[in-house]
Amino acid sequence: MAEFDVVVVGGGHAGIEAAWAAARLGVRVGLVTSNPERIGLMPCNPAVGGPGKSQLVAEVEALGGLMGRLADATAIHTRVLNRSKGPAVQSLRVQVDRDAYALEAQRVLRAHPAIEVVRAEVAGLWVEEGVLRGVETVDGRRLPSRAVVVASGTFLQGVVWYGRRSRPAGRQGEPPARFLSQSLRAVGHRLMRFKTGTPPRIQADSVDYDRLELVPPDDPPGTFSGAPGPHATARPTWQTRTTELTHRLIRENLHLSPLYGGDIEGIGPRYCPSIEDKVVRFSDKETHLLFVEPDGLHTSELYLQGFSSSLPPELQVEMVRSLPGFERAVIQRYAYAVEYDAVDPLELTPGLQSRRLSGLFTAGQLNGTSGYEEAAAQGLLAGLNAARHAKGFPEVYLPRETGYIGVMVDDLVRRGVDEPYRMMTSRVELRLLCRADNADERLVPLAVEWGLRPYEDLERVRAKYGRVQRELARLERLRVEGVSALQYLRRPEVGYTQLLERIGPPEIPLDPAEAYQVELRAKYAGYIERQARLRERLRELEGYRLPEHLDYGRVPSLSKEAAEKLGRVRPQSLAEAARIPGVRDSDVTALLVYLARAVA
Repeated sequence: MAEFDVVVVGGGHAGIEAAWAAARLGVRVGLVTSNPERIGLMPCNPAVGGPGKSQLVAEVEALGGLMGRLADATAIHTRVLNRSKGPAVQSLRVQVDRDAYALEAQRVLRAHPAIEVVRAEVAGLWVEEGVLRGVETVDGRRLPSRAVVVASGTFLQGVVWYGRRSRPAGRQGEPPARFLSQSLRAVGHRLMRFKTGTPPRIQADSVDYDRLELVPPDDPPGTFSGAPGPHATARPTWQTRTTELTHRLIRENLHLSPLYGGDIEGIGPRYCPSIEDKVVRFSDKETHLLFVEPDGLHTSELYLQGFSSSLPPELQVEMVRSLPGFERAVIQRYAYAVEYDAVDPLELTPGLQSRRLSGLFTAGQLNGTSGYEEAAAQGLLAGLNAARHAKGFPEVYLPRETGYIGVMVDDLVRRGVDEPYRMMTSRVELRLLCRADNADERLVPLAVEWGLRPYEDLERVRAKYGRVQRELARLERLRVEGVSALQYLRRPEVGYTQLLERIGPPEIPLDPAEAYQVELRAKYAGYIERQARLRERLRELEGYRLPEHLDYGRVPSLSKEAAEKLGRVRPQSLAEAARIPGVRDSDVTALLVYLARAVA
């Protein structure tokens, strides 16, 4: 019987990153999935990135993860979104070949000597006398392991809905995980019921493309890893819109929706609503924008982004054919909703370890999030800490100020969720300091320290930003029109390339990424300095540590609501306490006074 240091349950985006991160630390990993041919499958949109999400992918890449390089290798269309806005919210979206992405993920995992893919359904956690020993499978096997990462996606007690009809399934065509929920409850976890959905897939040759708005790919293509794949500009995408007929069909048939009919108990994502939700919640809008995206180079399907639905298949046909360009469309796979169990992330540590059972880690949609990118980022952190646990090392985590992963995990484990969590740029207080383009500067040092990347990578990053700083210093010394070249570059109409025409290039010319850093840091210097001051204030609050077993009910002047929430969340610092909903400024002051008296 195989014995592992870390067992990862699930082969989705969270499971892939968890297995890869753990293996990078030199431990033996068992990736357990009921169907190894479905590892890396994209059951929803065939794309990686977008607002808030591309920043997560850039951080996963900086930490040595796989998602960015898998997306780049299988890209068929790339596009930078929000190009007209500031650098903090510009976001790369990479359309991938869905099947090629999964095959590449499987190839990379199987090629790693420390990762073994195990075909099995996990029936439960193997726990003896309160100690985690591994997992048990439905066929009676026991897989010994020092740590376990559960990354089960939407499979825990999964139910899919087509109209008012439902059946058990983790997603279309795959059975649910039937028993693991009971095992999580048995060790003390509270489970929630969430819901998500996916749009219909349309037969590509049944669409009239002349009636759609063409969206060409960026050329040259954007990348997450710096290495574009061979087909990154191979396909366009398109746009269409809903019509008055679409909205009327939905309004007249809401009683056929399991959500509006009261059949679905799970809570759906506010920021990724179904088309029914959009029509109801935004009744003042006459039309909604939809994106038409190919599933790959050789597939016959189109993905209709923005058209998620749980209405019956026969009605979906009418709805789709009410769209411009889709009058004769053929649906190859119908849209559906899926309900599933999720754990309460308030019961997790900042390293995504269970507070109920040492050695148990969870990641992805199981933790109440939505999206591939959110799952991958959690998987990397959970896999890293599972490996550290197996080796007897202390848990590590990413503080909120380090970037998007830190913010997301802090939101989950300190604030909790009452709906599927989606990462957005607006959630990040220091987003101008935590851009996708400087993720390497921020996180490669940690990746090297934790064993996720080799030291040579850190040397390259240091050399890159050393050249950037030297060029900024050179621009400060040189004069153009009576001001420093650095000040001259801050003019809106002046770019770095134009500036070099006047002052000449540096002794060692910069590559495009380095030149971008120089121009950005020059033009946004004031804003960056302002956010740096905010970061220092946040660090001050972080320095006030709260006792682990503090009885908040005995803190003078602390509100009852704050005492209750602080006692449940157990923040480690005053900064974490201040971010908990319901904790007011007066409560933070009360804690400051209490801590000062305790030290005196």
